[in-house]
Amino acid sequence: MENSDDFDISRREVLLRKIGHELLLQSGDSTSRVLPVEKIAKNEYQIRFEKELTFQTDSLVNTTGRLLAKDPLKSDYIVNVLNPNNYSVAYGYAISQNKKDDIIACIGRKQPKARYMINVKFKTLGVITAKRGYLLGSLPLLAFVGFLFLRSVKPRRALPEDGDGQNANMITLGSALFDAKNRKLIINRQTIDLTGTETRLLLIFALAPNQTIERSRLQKEIWEDEGIIVGRSLDMFISKLRKKLEIDPNSKIVVIRGKGYKLEIRS
Repeated sequence: MENSDDFDISRREVLLRKIGHELLLQSGDSTSRVLPVEKIAKNEYQIRFEKELTFQTDSLVNTTGRLLAKDPLKSDYIVNVLNPNNYSVAYGYAISQNKKDDIIACIGRKQPKARYMINVKFKTLGVITAKRGYLLGSLPLLAFVGFLFLRSVKPRRALPEDGDGQNANMITLGSALFDAKNRKLIINRQTIDLTGTETRLLLIFALAPNQTIERSRLQKEIWEDEGIIVGRSLDMFISKLRKKLEIDPNSKIVVIRGKGYKLEIRS
């Protein structure tokens, strides 16, 4: 399997180089070079160019999606386009196998000409590819552990169960009901859908209301444990959650400067 993995990784690097080639063509450049693709971290690669280029954000998203669909190690990935002078992020987006979790913004905008670098970070597949046999043998144990975990998570305040038991797995947050299992918020009879990441993030807050949660803990539990580290993603998801909670006057996420965030619940 090791030889097979090496081949698949080499194929992935060729696909990344082809992304750079197509971006140059879309920029009107058919002569300058795509510099060697560099592996800058585990599962993270950098595409660099010999000369400046410009790109349309939607073209970049479509090109990477079309080519990385051929990746034999297909997984979630994050693309960050870096400015050459200060390495700040000029444009970025995240693609998930579950389309509901995609994060794509600023579609249709043309970026100014610059000698950009493009970082592509893939989600770590871990034992799924390397230890497939062990994983399958462990599924019954994992299911049992997951069952015990769900049994141990108790709502902050017990809800009266109606006739069909539909409130049994919900958590009360101020005037809102948080249904983690079905990824929903119910506020004033209005149902708001949550993404998988938003659900995991809100669950951390819901299990520790009115307590400061450090940024480092949130980043570790939401991203680092899954092999993905993106500094700005946390603020983006917090902002989205705050907007979804705005219609509830009794709960809000506040910033604790220099520390992290807190879910404030009014009785």
